[in-house]
Amino acid sequence: MMRWIDVITYAKYSNPEPPRSVDKKEEEWQLLLTPAQYLVTRLKATEPPYRNAYCRFYGPGTYTCVCCGSILFNATAKYHAISGWPSFMQPAHKNALKYLFDDSHNMNRVEVRCNVCDSHLGHVFNDGPAPFGLRYCINSVSMDLSKPDEV
Repeated sequence: MMRWIDVITYAKYSNPEPPRSVDKKEEEWQLLLTPAQYLVTRLKATEPPYRNAYCRFYGPGTYTCVCCGSILFNATAKYHAISGWPSFMQPAHKNALKYLFDDSHNMNRVEVRCNVCDSHLGHVFNDGPAPFGLRYCINSVSMDLSKPDEV
């Protein structure tokens, strides 16, 4: 399980080894993604709060990267954080995500990216629920949801 010290260590020194790697040219991403998906995942934009697909959805399933299909989060790790975006306590796997320090917009944050294709997903904060205290605040548009009956 991830802790805040693990997040900081990965961001500062080295991220976990990804299970595979997906690398495409920007033109390929633009053809594969919707304009909103491209803005968030490739250009690090943020979707509007509360008006996104998974903010208020708490059903079962697995959240995958919209760009490469890698498993990012399980629905069992999702919780209601009242942040305006889907919030998770833990990633699906320790090597599912990549962590980078982000000082944009005059803030000190830790950016979260897909460890396989380097897509921007959102940020992680140390104000989440016990026992690990993590809040992964993720853009809905950067993920797809596979519901159990769709597998």
